[in-house]
Amino acid sequence: MAASGVAHSALRIFACEPEWAALAEEIGGDRVKVFTATTPFQDAHHIEARPSLIAKVRRADMLICTGAELEVGWLPLLLRQSGNDAIQIGQPGYFLAAEVVDRLEVPERLDRSEGDIHAAGNPHVHLDPRRLLLIAQAFTERLTLVDPDNADWYRARTEDFGRRWQQAIHRWQAGSSQLQGESVVVYHTAFSYLLDWLGIKAVADLEPKPGLPPTTAHLAKVLATVKSSQPRAILVASFQDDKAAAWLADRSGLPVIRLPFTVGGDPAAKDLFGLFEITLSLLQGLQSSSRMHPAVPVGLSDSPRAVASPIRPVNSAQLHLRPQKTTGDLVSPFSSGRSGV
Repeated sequence: MAASGVAHSALRIFACEPEWAALAEEIGGDRVKVFTATTPFQDAHHIEARPSLIAKVRRADMLICTGAELEVGWLPLLLRQSGNDAIQIGQPGYFLAAEVVDRLEVPERLDRSEGDIHAAGNPHVHLDPRRLLLIAQAFTERLTLVDPDNADWYRARTEDFGRRWQQAIHRWQAGSSQLQGESVVVYHTAFSYLLDWLGIKAVADLEPKPGLPPTTAHLAKVLATVKSSQPRAILVASFQDDKAAAWLADRSGLPVIRLPFTVGGDPAAKDLFGLFEITLSLLQGLQSSSRMHPAVPVGLSDSPRAVASPIRPVNSAQLHLRPQKTTGDLVSPFSSGRSGV
């Protein structure tokens, strides 16, 4: 049966990552109080289940995390230790963003010798704004189950967010179409969804295998690939060590572009809109850079304020909203194909 309204004034939401905290605040406004478990400069794969986090989960009315095994090393422990039935797996208050959209890089078979493979696919779904809109819609429906007294408020804010987000997507697409067909070197698969959306190809990865640190032997192979494929730049995320990128930049002349990855990863990325605006602004450097030149690292402090930027058009036929199951007789209010962009 549907969850009853919460007794206190604001719904307490535990967000595993900054992007989901930002989304919860967009939808919830002043009806929610959001706690973020990680910072933009932490790798969410590797977080300690500290007592302070357990205390926050214990008091939460709802939880929003990525899923797809991103938090597998710490979230299950938080849930077990919290003793909070409202946010356990299968309950309305337990929401995993990656489970409601299609995912990239789902392995056909699991082989741990190939590195840290996510059985459910690449978890970094927030960097495709089309998927993010689907997630917002699904999250809102879940919010209305947890806090039905404010259902109209959440739906109205989601409608407003969706309208502004669609306008932003079209504006970004109008300014970034020239990026399609460019190529880059990446560090891990952190930007797979962003690159897929923009039509940018990753020709090499600084990691020899997912989750394994770069080695000299592997970087030598990457350097050879760079010389033959002529990518435009090396992309690193706000939480990643840039030593390997600097090594490659010194030898290839490629610029290193540090992207924020999530809300707060750059001073300009104050919210979800700012995250994409500054990211696309930084990526405009792919057009202005020659393929072989002195390395010019682009950092956080020297990032230009973003301007409208391009992208491949939204194709809702390629995206599907996946239902999350809940226990008991609670029926999921969203199903595949319910919403599109």
